[in-house]
Amino acid sequence: MKINTIKNLESFTGIILIPVFETYSKSLVPIEFHGVSVSAKVFYGKKDTCYLVEKYDSTHIFIGIGKTIDYKSLKTIFRRIATKNKELFGDNVALFLPDEFKSEQVEAAISGLLLGTYDLGHFKKEKVNHPFLNSEFVLQIVSKQNFEETAIRATKIASAQLEILNLVDLPSNKITPKYLSNWAIETGNKFGFTTEVFGFEDATNKKLDSFLSVGKGSDKEPQFVIMNYIPENADAKTKHVGLVGKGITFDTGGLNIKTTGMVHMKCDMAGGAAVFGAMQLISDLKLPVKVTAIVPCCENAVDNKSFLPSDVINSYSGHTIEIIDTDAEGRLVLADGLSYLIKNYAPEVIVDIATLTGSSVGTFGYECAALFTNNESISKKLQQSGDYVGERLWQLPLWDAYKPDIESDIADVKNYSGKPVAGAISAAKFLEFFTEEHTAWAHLDIAGVAFGDDEFAKSKHATGYGVHLLTNFIENL
Repeated sequence: MKINTIKNLESFTGIILIPVFETYSKSLVPIEFHGVSVSAKVFYGKKDTCYLVEKYDSTHIFIGIGKTIDYKSLKTIFRRIATKNKELFGDNVALFLPDEFKSEQVEAAISGLLLGTYDLGHFKKEKVNHPFLNSEFVLQIVSKQNFEETAIRATKIASAQLEILNLVDLPSNKITPKYLSNWAIETGNKFGFTTEVFGFEDATNKKLDSFLSVGKGSDKEPQFVIMNYIPENADAKTKHVGLVGKGITFDTGGLNIKTTGMVHMKCDMAGGAAVFGAMQLISDLKLPVKVTAIVPCCENAVDNKSFLPSDVINSYSGHTIEIIDTDAEGRLVLADGLSYLIKNYAPEVIVDIATLTGSSVGTFGYECAALFTNNESISKKLQQSGDYVGERLWQLPLWDAYKPDIESDIADVKNYSGKPVAGAISAAKFLEFFTEEHTAWAHLDIAGVAFGDDEFAKSKHATGYGVHLLTNFIENL
């Protein structure tokens, strides 16, 4: 999607998108625009309503956005417009920006339009691309102000999110660990971050044993992906952030095999995908922050080589782990990711993100992610970013009262409490064990928000959660 700014609609014909703030259902004053008058009896700008008028060889789409509007709601409204009216759009589309619009509202609207091009039918024989994706398509912005820089930023945000929707929604026979490592290498070359990958042999030599144990039952080679973004003019004072994402490309549960919901387990790499997307966006926006990101990618499958409940395995940190449940595998790959990141890169701030526990879904449903951190400043900034972009977080405790849940008689730590309660908290305590008491670490359990139902598809699908959240957080550190 290319962007161009025009001052007025003189000589323009095509689709015109007109956001309208809510007035009053019984208002005697009609909404007027471009010589088109709309009575309040049929449309007055109520949120989530729209009204189409054909006049002057143009289709005027009046879009109700309510009296006030938050970032996520505005983005969703424009995504809906782009998705539901795909057959109306051609090469000539103009977006009118009201004088009241600020840069963040412009960003949300344009980002939403581009997200509206997403189509879940990846393998359908007959698939028609959205007109917005045509190489020659130009969105005409009608505004007295110059919002082109904001518009370009909006397309970068949406482009990163679209990449991650693809990664999470595509099936596991396509999105293998090797596919993800290749994606990271190619994307890094394109956007400006470097990528290093440890395959089975290198990971074995590095003693990434906890990570390797999870992938033992799969014929797909595990890939330990390390990405580094260094901004121009970086120096000793440049902030350094570390990210770790769970990259389980499919999770059967291992020998503790899942009994329900396995069809959705292609989404178990959504935390890793969020990190991949954030790295693309951070590099694309050229943020002045150094970022090191690790995504341990493997498949938790069932085979005669699969690791067993009661096994005691090693880890990169040197600590031993008793395996109580092979379906508590995400924390095992994250443990080695965190340990490797801290020992070899020592970032000032660390955030890990994962579809980790059903317990977090039981607590929050599908409205927000669970946040765990030992740093109140980091907690506040993450929640502020989440509230702003509409990817909400809520903090749960890391009290040492929960520490016995991960204590083992035979090893240094066990990977599962065995209890039907506080599962998200005991998982976070397990990860905390491998942070070497880092003073600015946060864990995001996104199991309830990374994959779900909404108006844009008939089946559960990716949300793109985490890409914008992590980027906004890093941008505002």
